[in-house]
Amino acid sequence: MKIKRGVSICLFSPKGGVGKTINAINIAGIFKLLEKKVLIIDFDIYSGDIAVCLNKRVKKDLYDLSFDLDGRLFNSIKDYVTKVDENIDFLAAPIDPRLANKFNASNIVDVINYGMAEYDVVIIDTNHALNEISLSVLQSVDFIYLFAKNDPLDIKGLKNIVTLLDENEYDNYRIVLNNSRDPFKHYFTLFDLKKILNHDIDYTLSEELYLKDMDKYIMEGIIVTLDKHFPDYFFKDYKTYLTMATDVFGGDENE
Repeated sequence: MKIKRGVSICLFSPKGGVGKTINAINIAGIFKLLEKKVLIIDFDIYSGDIAVCLNKRVKKDLYDLSFDLDGRLFNSIKDYVTKVDENIDFLAAPIDPRLANKFNASNIVDVINYGMAEYDVVIIDTNHALNEISLSVLQSVDFIYLFAKNDPLDIKGLKNIVTLLDENEYDNYRIVLNNSRDPFKHYFTLFDLKKILNHDIDYTLSEELYLKDMDKYIMEGIIVTLDKHFPDYFFKDYKTYLTMATDVFGGDENE
């Protein structure tokens, strides 16, 4: 009997403030439109904001899951997730940040694998530090989306990460230029970035996606990409998100 295995995607950046968390949620919305079952895992264990951005109260979190794995009390990952809707669940970072230090990083691979056994897609948000947790996630996932703004500090950090991944022969990463996070910065052209990074920019989120009232969406727990008007108002970025989502299935969302 073939065991179901979904795909896993990690969103990473060597610098904070690039829009990883919001985009993890937005991409989850796109997968829902593709009729996929999605689990978002918040591996930013010290300051994860997935629960806040979805405006959900959490009963169990990653610490509870890790504790039960260590004590061989684990039964199903669905005992620890918080439901968003019929297609999207999330596994929250520790509610009490003091428990983050007690999270057992050796459980990361098991957590991801248990997620892929139950869901079509596992989307992982991370901290920007290259710590043990982030490194374990990067080594364990099927796809890595590297996020950056068009900013010298972002690009410097991104170049370091790209060099590190290339030196270790990773070929599963894609670069996402997020112009929606700070639409007033245009330091480099795409040609400049290709020369600096020695890599193409695979996806670009446009300035048009910049939302002044993003806090309103967060306070109400709304996933922007699930707004019925999103494809009409943000057609270019809707297509980009759709491409990012279908690419993990080889370009075929029905695979």
